[in-house]
Amino acid sequence: MSSLAPASGQRNRPLFADVAGDIAVSFEFFPPKTEKMEQTLWESVKTLEPLGPRFVSVTYGAGGSTRERTHATVERIARETSLQAAAHLTCVEASRAEIDEVARSYWAAGIRHVVALRGDPPEPGTPFKPHPDGYANAVALVKGLKAIAPFEISVAAYPECHPESRNKAADLDNLWRKIDAGADRAITQFFFSPECFFRFRDQAAAMGIDAEIVPGILPVSNVAQTRKFAGQCGATIPTWMDRLFEGLDNLPAARQLVAATVAAELCGQLYAGGVRHFHFYTLNRAELSYAICHLLGLRPRADRQEQAA
Repeated sequence: MSSLAPASGQRNRPLFADVAGDIAVSFEFFPPKTEKMEQTLWESVKTLEPLGPRFVSVTYGAGGSTRERTHATVERIARETSLQAAAHLTCVEASRAEIDEVARSYWAAGIRHVVALRGDPPEPGTPFKPHPDGYANAVALVKGLKAIAPFEISVAAYPECHPESRNKAADLDNLWRKIDAGADRAITQFFFSPECFFRFRDQAAAMGIDAEIVPGILPVSNVAQTRKFAGQCGATIPTWMDRLFEGLDNLPAARQLVAATVAAELCGQLYAGGVRHFHFYTLNRAELSYAICHLLGLRPRADRQEQAA
């Protein structure tokens, strides 16, 4: 039976009627550029910490442009919270020796989880060109990281196909090779249809990919910004989303409510279809991700609240 069936069977029940809090979550942040942004990030980290995420990841800018800030953010999370911090690493504009040095420094700092990505070119719209002495792609990067230390490794997956892939079959084959190289799980780029995820999960399973595939959830409050992200990762922005956010440019509270509703409905449909692991692209804000986790039944434990205080 198709994975789509469980979700469709729930249409006559309240969307969150059967949630039991039996989910596991993770959150993604990006390194702050200013003191004010750092304060916002840290408030978000402390707000989400009591939910007990499996890990939180910190992104890595194109061409290693945020290398120091990523490293500092990851180390601070590891040092000052109870959270498992995961560092992003990419292949862009860095030699193998440089990337290996960064990986060893993470291991020495106690960071055991890496999100291994090929990475986007520094100039949007230009083709990716491997560094002459670097890792050619994410498959090679995963192999290189595993040769350095027994890192836990997450990689990216593309439910609607990576924009640079020849076709869906080639894209799935690339995912299979990343898992075969030693990756522990795949985290998808964002999407806005539950059927999109279930179809991709079924296709991956049919290819023999048995690693965990975690849906990446982006709560949208800025459609223009989301459209920019979508162009980089091959995601489709449905026309109804433009209509939902139309006229809300000067009403931030209303935008937040609409964004939470859209993302929560998607997560509720995924939950109804059997999904129990979710990865949230927070954009360094906690409110939307926290609200969705709450709707899915996840509650902070008293001991986690004490640690975050």
